[in-house]
Amino acid sequence: MYPALFETLVESFRKLPGVGQKTAERYAFEFLKWDQEEIDEFLKVCSIAKKNLHTCKICGNLAEDELCEVCKDTTRDTSTICVVEQVQDLIAMEKTHEYKGVYHVLNGVISPSKGILPDDINIDSLIKRCDDTISEVIIATNPTVEGETTALYLSKLLEKKNIQATRIAHGLPMGAHLDYADEMTLIKAMENRKKME
Repeated sequence: MYPALFETLVESFRKLPGVGQKTAERYAFEFLKWDQEEIDEFLKVCSIAKKNLHTCKICGNLAEDELCEVCKDTTRDTSTICVVEQVQDLIAMEKTHEYKGVYHVLNGVISPSKGILPDDINIDSLIKRCDDTISEVIIATNPTVEGETTALYLSKLLEKKNIQATRIAHGLPMGAHLDYADEMTLIKAMENRKKME
């Protein structure tokens, strides 16, 4: 139906999360409408982003330098760490403008059925961060089976270090993801967090 090269372009757009066949076709048609200068600029930005964006050496957030903007901010309360699954969840929490502590990004959750074990996500560096200066670790993994499993695992590790682990309250429905929640839901979830038993 379409030329082979167009089909290849569509398949490239389909690699993006949440992009189905129809959306990928729309993206491909729109891309072909761009003039060469716009295409060159788009490709340049993609290349620069891929080359210069990496994870913060402390928390795992997205950063251009060694440290992310949150870890560089000297006004943050470094005695409280909020643990999230992905960078997108950190951004969702930051949009509330309520949380003033620091973060730790796991880059995943424990999921034995998918072959993801504790060693496969960013847990070791969290435990190393948890010294006697840390008063609370807020576990803000998503309320899914994997998120709950990860939260329970972390709470047991933190208990051994004598650090208070709290879980955000479930103002979020089971199966939901932080980056889809509105700011008020996240504010309430943070306000109503509780100690993990």
